[in-house]
Amino acid sequence: MLNRLSSFKIISLSFLLLIVLGTGLLMLPAATNDGQGAPLLTALFTTVSASCVTGLTVENTALYWSHWGQAVILVLIQIGGLGVVTMAVALTMASGRRIDLRQRSTIQEAWGCSQLGGIVRILRFVLRLTVGLELAGAAVLAPVFCRDYGLGEGLWMAFFHSISAFCNAGFDLMGERGGGSLMAYAGDPVVNLVIIGLIISGGLGFITWADLFDKGWRWKHYHVQTKIILCMTVLLILLPAALLFFRDLAAEPLSQRVLMALFQAVTPRTAGFNTMDIESLTEAGRIVLVGLMLTGGAPGSTAGGVKVTTAFVLMASAVASLRMKTDIACFKRRIAPQSLQQAVTIFLLYLGLFAGSTFLISEIDAIPVIDCMVETSSALGTVGLSIGLTEHLSVASQLILIGLMYFGRVGALTMIYTLNNQYRPNRGRLPEEKITVG
Repeated sequence: MLNRLSSFKIISLSFLLLIVLGTGLLMLPAATNDGQGAPLLTALFTTVSASCVTGLTVENTALYWSHWGQAVILVLIQIGGLGVVTMAVALTMASGRRIDLRQRSTIQEAWGCSQLGGIVRILRFVLRLTVGLELAGAAVLAPVFCRDYGLGEGLWMAFFHSISAFCNAGFDLMGERGGGSLMAYAGDPVVNLVIIGLIISGGLGFITWADLFDKGWRWKHYHVQTKIILCMTVLLILLPAALLFFRDLAAEPLSQRVLMALFQAVTPRTAGFNTMDIESLTEAGRIVLVGLMLTGGAPGSTAGGVKVTTAFVLMASAVASLRMKTDIACFKRRIAPQSLQQAVTIFLLYLGLFAGSTFLISEIDAIPVIDCMVETSSALGTVGLSIGLTEHLSVASQLILIGLMYFGRVGALTMIYTLNNQYRPNRGRLPEEKITVG
C-alpha cells in the first residue's frame, strides 16, 4: 500500500501517525503531575504543538506535565523538528539496512532538495549537525541552569531548552518563574545568545548548512538560494530589532534593551520563546510580530511560515515589475517562472487561512481581531508566541489552531501535492488574452 502513496502523502500521513501516538502517550496517568493523565483535547493540542514544533500550550509545560510527560514532549519536538521521515530513515541507516530510492525521494521532498544525488551524505551531515549543536547548546546553558535549579534539574532544563530552541519549538520549563518563558533571563547574555544561535541555526535549513560547509567562506560559490536565505535572515533580524529597540523597549536599561530587542527579533520567525511581555507590545509592535511569524524561516528547516525564499521571490517580482522587466533576477541569475507561481500560491493560501481563521476565532470567542491575529499567525507559522489567549479559547477555536499548526508544519506545497493525485501536464496551450490589471 505504501508503494502506491506519493512522497507528499507519506510526509503528511507520517505527521498524523506521530500525532496519534503522542496523544495516546500524553493521556497516560504517568504523563501528568496529578497522575490522572491529560484529557483528549489537552493531549491532542500539546502533541500537535510539539510535533509541529510550534510551542502554543493550553497547560503550563513545567507545572502540568511530569518529567515523563516532558520527555514525551521533547521526543515529539525532536522528531517533528527533523521530520518523521528523516528520523525513520536515520533509524534504517543505524540498523545497517540500505536506503532505497523511494526513501531518498521522500527525504528530497521533505527538505526541498533540488536533486536526488547525495541525499544520504546530506542526511548523515544533518544528523551530526543536529546532535552537535544541541549538545553544544546544552553544555553552555548547563552552568547557568545548574546554578539556579540544582545539578539534576539544571541539566534537564539545559538539554530540554537546547533541543526546543534548535527545533524552533519554543516549549520551556520555566513555569511561572520570572513571568514565564525566558523572561527571567532577559538580561543574561549567555542564555540569550545561545538560544538565539540555536534558533537561527535550526531556521537556516539543512540544505543551507550543507552548502555552507561544502563551500566554506566563498560567497561567490554559494547557491543562489543560500545567498537569499542569508540576506533575508540578516534583514529580518536587524530591522525588527531596531524597531523594538527604539519603540517598545525604550524604557529598559541599555544593555538589557539590546539583548531583548535582538532576542525578540529572532524568536518570532518561528521559535516562540520570549524575554519580554508580549501583551505589552503596542499595536504597531504586534503587527510587526504577526508579519515575522507568517514569514518564518528557510525551506527544509525546522521553521514554519511561508518561508523567507517565498517572501524574497514576491519582493523580487515586484521590483522587476516596477523596473518594467519581464525576468526576475538576483545575484546574476534568473528565477524560474514556476518559483513565482508557487510563491504566489503559497502566499495566498497562508493569507486566506490566516484571515479566515482570525475572523472565525474572533466571532466564536468575541475577541478583538488584533489579538486573534497574534494567535493564528503564531499557530500557522508554527511559532508559539501568545498573548495568553490560547488556554482560554473555546474548543472550536482550539481545533482551528490545531489545524493551522498541522498545515504550517507540513507545508503548503506538500498539502497541495497531497490533495492532487497526480501531475497533469498541459496537452496544449489556449490562445493568449491580455487582461488589464491595476
